[in-house]
Parts: sequence; structure tokens; C-alpha cells
Amino acid sequence: MTKSEALFERAVKRIPGGVNSPVRAYGAIGEAPRFIDRADGCYIYDVDGNRYIDYIDSWGPMILGHNFPAIRESVVKASEKGLSFGCATEIEVEMAEFICSHIPHVEMVRMVNSGTEAVMSAIRAARGFTGKNKIVKFAGCYHGHTDAMLVSAGSGVMTSGVPDSAGVPKGCTEDTMTAVYNDLNSVKTLMEQAPGQVAAVIVEPVGANMGVVPPEEGFLEGLRALCDENGALLIFDEVITGFRLAFGGAAEYFGIRPDMVTYGKIIGAGMPVGAYGGRREIMEMVAPVGAVYQAGTLSGNPIAMAAGLTQLKYLFAHPETYTLLAEKGEKLYGGMEDILKEKGLGYQLNHISSLGSLFFTEQQVKDYTSAKTSDTTAFADYFKAMLKNGIHLAPSQFEAMFLSVAHTDAVIEETLDAVRKYFV
Repeated sequence: MTKSEALFERAVKRIPGGVNSPVRAYGAIGEAPRFIDRADGCYIYDVDGNRYIDYIDSWGPMILGHNFPAIRESVVKASEKGLSFGCATEIEVEMAEFICSHIPHVEMVRMVNSGTEAVMSAIRAARGFTGKNKIVKFAGCYHGHTDAMLVSAGSGVMTSGVPDSAGVPKGCTEDTMTAVYNDLNSVKTLMEQAPGQVAAVIVEPVGANMGVVPPEEGFLEGLRALCDENGALLIFDEVITGFRLAFGGAAEYFGIRPDMVTYGKIIGAGMPVGAYGGRREIMEMVAPVGAVYQAGTLSGNPIAMAAGLTQLKYLFAHPETYTLLAEKGEKLYGGMEDILKEKGLGYQLNHISSLGSLFFTEQQVKDYTSAKTSDTTAFADYFKAMLKNGIHLAPSQFEAMFLSVAHTDAVIEETLDAVRKYFV
């Protein structure tokens, strides 16, 4: 028995499913999860001493690679002053000023402790600002595990085969309306069914919790127009795409200005943190200024702020990072596409810049329904083969692959060799 297997045996006795987040579970793969001991650059090392090329990147925020020296040093330096105060700190102000100075659609920002909390708070602020109750979301888009958002969610919910969640009262979701991703008519229909009642449309500008599903041409622009026509706010959930597709996230990448935006662990360079922000008049609805209550004892934790601000300043000072990530994405995902074509396989490889995912289906994947046509048993076989070859992927068909600047050309070629070997 390996150390990971032994740890898993211990874990399942005290932790539901043996993991503290369903996306870490290997249940869909039929193995015990690998327990990680350390990480550096593009590599992670498990407790058994195995080294893997990592394509999870802590679910996205490790844009510069694991254990980036400047970020590590900022955390050590900040921790010397103390770990948490529960009081206001200077670095919170610096973080807010930096974001608002460089992200045009964020005039004010509030730090929270996770992407889930950011979405929950943004929706409450949108409802408070508009005086309306209904929210439009998209099937397959995951916006955290708050009750109102667990309707046709993606990610781990899809993997476990549970489209919604037990324990969520019907009343919590009655104002959540579900549209079809990449289908503007479905949004328009919902707006017509609830005229003047929609507070906001929330969307992953690039779907990344049903696998990677980029927006079709005109989709995001159409959402902006529909929101304007119906007096609704447009919320971009940039927990995945924020500061990854571009410094200004998907909003900058696609040239669309949302009313509000949510961020996750990217704000803390992988530390547990999140944020939501947007137009000043909306954010001034939030307590203690306005009537929309939202609080967090540990929000703006100085250690997380130190790590996050260091990474954001680096990314802003090195805009070439985004060109580099796009080039690496083309090498990896373009290379995978070439292999599939060479072998005459009809699988779908969706990708945009450093994000990508392979679907085991011949059908074009453009929404939740088409994503679900992927053969998850075939994915499980692929995952296990890649793991044996030292390639660490998310243990779910419906998660993204993430590249960092630490993934060298040699590492990408090693990955492509493993892909080629599997499909021989």
C-alpha cells in the first residue's frame, strides 16, 4: 500500500469522502487521490516521492508556477508581523488601490475569503442595487456552492452525477433562472418570462466548469446588450479567467465591460481569498456604507494580500506573460489536436490561451448538454494512463487544464509524448 492509499484510508474515516473538496476526489477514476507533499515550478510531488507535471495549478492561480520565489518571500516577510489581526491593514488598501487603478470596470472592490463568497455577495449587492430578485445563470457554469447557485451547476457537481444538491430548499432557488450557454435566445426568453424582474445575469465568460467552453462570437456582446435593454446587471465570474486570460481578465480579453466581477484565489496567488467589485454606485450599496450587509472576520487577511499583491504587481509589470501563456497553450493544445487528427480520432479539444480540456466525444462542445456527451469512462482510462506517465490532470472530465509560465517547451513535449503514447 502506498502512503497516499494509507492516508486515504485514514481520511475517509474522518472527512466526508476523504477529501475537503469534491474536485479532489478520485471516485470517478476508481483510485485513491494522490496526497501532495510539496510543489515547485510546474511540478508537484506526492507523499510517495512521485513527481508529476502539474496541470491543475491549484485550480488556476499559479500562473507563475508553484512556489514562485518573490511570492514565497512576501509571505514569509508578512508572517513575521503576525498571521491575522481581524482589523484593517495598510496592505488591504494597497490591494484595492492597485486593482481599481488597473482594472477599468472595477471602481470599488471588497475582499472576501473565497470565490463562492464573492459570488454570493455580488448577487446580493446586485439585488440590493436593482431592487429585483431574479438571477439568470447558465447550465454548466459553476458559481460556488451557495444555495441559489446550485442549479444546473458544473464542475464537481457534474462529476458526481448530482445536477443539484440535497439540502437546498426550493425557496432558495425559485428566483434562479437557468439559460443555455452560448444561446442568447434562451436568455431573451427568460427575460420575457420575467419582465422587469431580473437583477443580474451571471456568467463564466469562458465556461471552465463543464470543461473549457469558450464563448461563441457575439455571445458576450449579446449578454451586455440584453442586460442594458432589461435594466439588469452583467456579472462576470472571473474566478478562473481573472488575471489569467489577460491582466484585466476575460473582460479585457473580449473587450466587454461588466457591471460587476468576482475573483477567487488568484487575488491571493493561491491563498484562500476572493473579491468582488464593480461600479462605484453598486458597491456603495454594501455595508457599512449601504444597506446590503456582507461581512468577513478574516477578509483581507494580510498574508493572502501580501502574496496576491506581489503576483498582481509582477503580472502587470510583465505583460509579456500573457503572450507567453498563449504561446504555451498553442504548443500544448495545438499539439494535442495534431495527435488526434493524426490518429483519426474525433475527440474534441477546446482551448483558449492557457486553458484547455479534451472531451471524449465526437460532438462539438459548446454548452452543458454537449459537454455531457463526453465518455467519462474513456476519460478515466486516459487520466490513469497520464498519471502513470507523470502527468497530473484534474480527476474529472469537466475541469480545465491550466498552464503556467513554468511549463517549459521540454515539459510540454514530454506531455505530448505521453498523449501520443496513449493514443497509439
